[in-house]
Amino acid sequence: MPDLSTLTLFSAAALVLTATPGPDMLLIASRSVSQGRSAGFLTYAGIALGTYCHAMAAALGLSRLFLTVPIAYDIVRWAGCAYLLYLAVKTIRSQGVAFAPSTGLKRLSGKRIFVEGLATNLLNPKMALFVLALFPQFVDPKSGSLLLQMALLATILNAIGFVVNGSVIVLGSHIRRQLSAIRRVPKLPQYLLATVFAGLACRLAFASRN
Repeated sequence: MPDLSTLTLFSAAALVLTATPGPDMLLIASRSVSQGRSAGFLTYAGIALGTYCHAMAAALGLSRLFLTVPIAYDIVRWAGCAYLLYLAVKTIRSQGVAFAPSTGLKRLSGKRIFVEGLATNLLNPKMALFVLALFPQFVDPKSGSLLLQMALLATILNAIGFVVNGSVIVLGSHIRRQLSAIRRVPKLPQYLLATVFAGLACRLAFASRN
């Protein structure tokens, strides 16, 4: 296993990275504002599981496929774009989601929220390249199983991410309560979430590999 100094350095890097606003934080925040605290935590749980999947793929060498076979990167990237646009359209078309305490959560199952968080993470090839670039710097083949070391680093990243994004979720749910009195635009939560999905799709479509 990595020594304490290595884990401390990785934890510092993970804190900086998770505290920097990005697509995952934006999605979690929008879920919290539009559908409440539970939806925010379920979204993060899906993203955290996706991080483990990317870490295991990097340990097994699967993520290197994106570097050696450019078409594989593009296939995953466009699949991710299509999925996010699908979510945006489906969100706009859904009925009855308003700033009520539980309406959105009743109509949108916890399983679906979790799976959408997982899928948006897995279908982001830049996340795979990020893990492939960062994690190997903190593992040592002589220190034991690479899979276990990668899993440990993913756990640290997710734990720090839970604290950072947990704060975002609590803030988002507070904003939701403050906006609960708004009735003129009852579908505002849907517009907000759909805009986030569409924005993430565009970001993924036009982003370079670097």
